[in-house]
Amino acid sequence: MMPTTLTRRAQELAERRVPFATATVVRVERPTSAKPGNTAIVLEDGTIEGFVGGDCAEQSVREYALRAIEDGETILLRVVPFGGEEERGVVTVQNPCLSGGMIEVFVEPVVPAPRLLVEGDMPISQALLRLGGEFGLDTVAVVGGEFEPREGDLALVVAGHGREELPALRAGLEAALPYVGLVASRRRGQGVLGELRGDGVPAELLDRIDTPAGLDIGARTPEEIALSILAKIVAVRRAPKEATATAIDPVCGMTVTVVPGTPSLEHEGETLYFCREGCKDAFALQHAD
Repeated sequence: MMPTTLTRRAQELAERRVPFATATVVRVERPTSAKPGNTAIVLEDGTIEGFVGGDCAEQSVREYALRAIEDGETILLRVVPFGGEEERGVVTVQNPCLSGGMIEVFVEPVVPAPRLLVEGDMPISQALLRLGGEFGLDTVAVVGGEFEPREGDLALVVAGHGREELPALRAGLEAALPYVGLVASRRRGQGVLGELRGDGVPAELLDRIDTPAGLDIGARTPEEIALSILAKIVAVRRAPKEATATAIDPVCGMTVTVVPGTPSLEHEGETLYFCREGCKDAFALQHAD
């Protein structure tokens, strides 16, 4: 069972819509410092709160927890000191720094559904609000052209054909939402962009507005147009992201996720990263002048 402090922390993160992963030790083979039931929370920046084993085990858990947050899929992770047998449904990684033994960790991402903000009360707006949930989105109607941006917001679609278009579009651009779309004909869309340009919105921001919104699939009905827009939003959501930096520990050969606090030192003009302070100290001693 997760300790009370971690349970409260998980609730806090969920309420703030901050993505994280829980990592729970489910099986061990000694020697190992971890015990079944040990639990930790892993944040997007690689911070680990809780305990799932020593520094070396944490490196492997961190790496795969970050993958789980990115993919949104659970992982059963088996960490062994040297080559282990592959088993269906289990990700087995070799961690040469372990002092023997084995741990299995169940990694579960907790990623809030990203918000799709929809301005307007037209049939297309209503279709987006209805269908968005089927795409794993938290659909929210924007009233009055104003909304409070939240961390993790994914998209804004403006489909009101009224005076609330301009403030809604400006808010979406200023919030740096990954997708901002305007439902309009090409001619009217250019007119709206012209108004924003006249209001002082920089050209680099205007270039981010997708108008006519969505993919060109020959859509005609509100539902078809909503589908074309949602397809574009899915493409933005699933676009490859910059991978978390990794390095190879020059002492043990282990893959290390580079996050704040990862042991490191400068050697011959290069930054080297280590799985733990022990490997760092061993390298420094070996290369001492």
